[in-house]
Amino acid sequence: MRASRALCLYLTSAAVLAQPSHALVPNAFLLPIRRCFGLPPPLRGATTTRTAMASAASSDPAGTDLKDMLGSGVSCPQLGIGLAALGRPGYISLTHKSDFDGVGKGVEAMRERAYEVLDASWDKGVRYFDAARSYGRAEEFLGGWLEARKVAPGDVCVGSKWGYTYTADWQTDTGGEPHEVKEHSRENLVKQSKETQEMLGKYMNLYQIHSATQASGVLQNASVIEELWQIKKQRGWKIGLSLSGVEQADTLRLAMGVKSSEGELLFDSVQATYNVLESSCGEALQEAFGVGMQVIVKEGMANGRVFEEGNKGPSREKLSFLHAEAARIGCSVDALSLACIMVQGFRPMVLSGAATKAHLESNSEALALVSRSLVTRDVALKILEATRMPPDAYWGERGGLAWQ
Repeated sequence: MRASRALCLYLTSAAVLAQPSHALVPNAFLLPIRRCFGLPPPLRGATTTRTAMASAASSDPAGTDLKDMLGSGVSCPQLGIGLAALGRPGYISLTHKSDFDGVGKGVEAMRERAYEVLDASWDKGVRYFDAARSYGRAEEFLGGWLEARKVAPGDVCVGSKWGYTYTADWQTDTGGEPHEVKEHSRENLVKQSKETQEMLGKYMNLYQIHSATQASGVLQNASVIEELWQIKKQRGWKIGLSLSGVEQADTLRLAMGVKSSEGELLFDSVQATYNVLESSCGEALQEAFGVGMQVIVKEGMANGRVFEEGNKGPSREKLSFLHAEAARIGCSVDALSLACIMVQGFRPMVLSGAATKAHLESNSEALALVSRSLVTRDVALKILEATRMPPDAYWGERGGLAWQ
């Protein structure tokens, strides 16, 4: 055994020293040597640099679990599943059309795909799942999958949202008509909360206002706020809000001021858009974390804009450093993008919008990047400084993206 390991050490040294200082050492060559030393394999699909290997070997891996997510008693990795791309045929993503090539977008085909991705995510330890009334049949698919797999309510954490009604009638091309219609009224809250109860009842942990904005006036609507308090007290659901647009930070700070007469915060969580291109609400998210709100991040890959393929907008010009860092570390661009979010001080639950198992496999590498300290807050800061866009430019580009 000693002779064998000595030979491995000799071969490893000779091979690595023979490479130029900037060269990538192929995983195919390193894998048998790693096995010889009883080391884990490198990240799937990646080539590993000497710098990355040294960092992984010398660092003390940090945990990426969120303990007692939303008071559910469930410990969750920082990666969750958002079902926006799995519950309906149309979605705003640069790759959504090609994601279903050869499969189709009929109801049963979409249900089968949703179950496939949910199964794969469960196997990877994912325990937080996020839906919405406007995500087509997302609540139906998620509830059906939880029942079919006999998942106990205490083993999973589930969130959903109210405020938009799905109107696309399972069509991708709606002839210019909206895919969803916003209504932040008490009447709609009562109606949609009952529908969510029917679909996800015993599994529900969190109910969120979908895309709360100052313009909608929902945070100043006394009847809506009172109904949310009643849902919180009577059903035991945590209450949250999701944000969108250039005023995310201002809206969040307004929400943090909604309290009971005893000073209890109404909102237990906030779900915001935060990614390498749009990080303007980071300070407000840190404030929310500081008062005990769970931070959830959506659109961590900017609706697919972190990839150069298919991105013809101004954000493409911001991607060169991100892609160079992914090559340096030896990981996928999406995993690096999500890892940059996970290491933020507000300890977010980061949603994967995976529409395929391959997406999930790649997204989930973000957890390893963080636990192996290949992506730290310092690394993320350098990337964010190089890639962030002015909020107006980011949201203007997003507003021009087509449903696929």
